[in-house]
Amino acid sequence: MAHMNIFQNDAFRAMELGESIRIIPNQWGMIGEMGIFTPKPIRGTKFDIEKKNGVLQLVQSSTRGTPLPSQGRSKRDLIDFRTSRFGLKSRITADDIDGIRAFGSESELKQVMGEVFDRQEELRGSIDITREYLRAGALQGQVLDADGSMIADLHDAFGITRKSVDFVLGTATTDLSAKSRQVTRHIRTNLLGDVMTGVMGLMHPDFTDKLMAHDDFKERYKHYQNQNGGDPLRDDTSQGFDFQGIRWKEYQGEGPVPQEDGTTVTRSFVPAGEVMFFPLGTRQTFRQFNGSADYLGMTNLPGAEFYSTLFPDRQEDRFADVEAMMQTLPMCMRPGVLVRGHTSN
Repeated sequence: MAHMNIFQNDAFRAMELGESIRIIPNQWGMIGEMGIFTPKPIRGTKFDIEKKNGVLQLVQSSTRGTPLPSQGRSKRDLIDFRTSRFGLKSRITADDIDGIRAFGSESELKQVMGEVFDRQEELRGSIDITREYLRAGALQGQVLDADGSMIADLHDAFGITRKSVDFVLGTATTDLSAKSRQVTRHIRTNLLGDVMTGVMGLMHPDFTDKLMAHDDFKERYKHYQNQNGGDPLRDDTSQGFDFQGIRWKEYQGEGPVPQEDGTTVTRSFVPAGEVMFFPLGTRQTFRQFNGSADYLGMTNLPGAEFYSTLFPDRQEDRFADVEAMMQTLPMCMRPGVLVRGHTSN
């Protein structure tokens, strides 16, 4: 009887599996599609951010035993950050692949690899939505874990108070243009040397409904068509609309969080009734720090966006666990540009 030790094949090494999960089409969602977070690979899991005169700059690592780079005369602060591991595994048992073996042919390997890739694709979906959630947190200055606990408070770390603008949408006389200018002026002032092509406001659906029902908003669009030739009071606004120098777009990002009792809780990526404002087209403001994988063979290698490997049952040969993970932390290097929009009534 033929027998193949399938999972010892080079195709199932961490490097090859990591590459295969990287090429699976992503499901990042709206923030991922914007491409505003530039990947930044690091070795290990920790990195330092240097704060100088309100501008956040990266500190280049240097070889132990060599002279350290000179420090300027102005006071600088080093702030430590750490990437976090996020991952899941899926178990393949004999029943999952029983009946597809073709003894004496290479099709056995191909069939099993297909099952591994199917599991990877499922795991990748959960990792992608988690990355989207983390990025949404970074755009609000607080990167939160799935349970809502704090991973990194960017405003607190750099001693910056997050700008908050109350749009008072419950009052008919509110001047929405003036409120919008508060947002755009604050963001321009706090770019601190970076550039931007515009301002984005991602709105919770509750905020969208209140904004579009406001008398001032309706009056401004009563006899006006925006640059796209559309009227947000009449047309579908799912692709967003421009108003007072801001690209407004509804954001319905949310995801289920498993609980210990087996139930799930749905977590919204932006608080109900709020909108998060941030600049678009920046060069240095948003980074996605990717650390080394939590595998001995990949320690201290430059970080990648995704990792995957497979662990077979070496004792009884009854199963194989497919793992997928990321070691990451999204960052806003200038937290002062992040603005919270809300309404008090």
